[in-house]
Amino acid sequence: MKKIQRVIGVDPGLNTTGFGILDQKAGQIRVVAYGTIKPPSKESLANRLEYLNSHMNDLLRKFEPHIMAIEDTFYSNNIKSSLLLGQARGVLILAAASNGLAAIDYAPRKVKQSVVGSGSADKKQIQYMVKQILKIDSMPKSMDISDALAIALCHINQNKYL
Repeated sequence: MKKIQRVIGVDPGLNTTGFGILDQKAGQIRVVAYGTIKPPSKESLANRLEYLNSHMNDLLRKFEPHIMAIEDTFYSNNIKSSLLLGQARGVLILAAASNGLAAIDYAPRKVKQSVVGSGSADKKQIQYMVKQILKIDSMPKSMDISDALAIALCHINQNKYL
């Protein structure tokens, strides 16, 4: 009997981090939970990072995923934004490690290719395909959530042997 593989997909961000938790067993995928973590924007950087860490640790303890799939840093012209995103990613990866989980990086193009079939898909296409694949009646409005679910799906698609 195959066991259930639980994956948490994470779309990291300092303002909003999306998460999606999926169970996969024998080719069947089930949505367990999804949502966002939103650190208070008026707080200091250190307090926002601590908020991310604390809330991710709470999620990991509550849902006990087996692995974290996290979007890799995309390179933009705004260096400051990239550095802040990197700090948020670091804290989220640390939360995974603190809970005994591996954190696997997936490039944005890889996620889009895996879920939509095109590495240049836009966020609306990702959201549509996530809704279709996971048979979600009404997709959450936040693109951070659909991106996180897409990252979890990408991990499952890349690891069909599980």
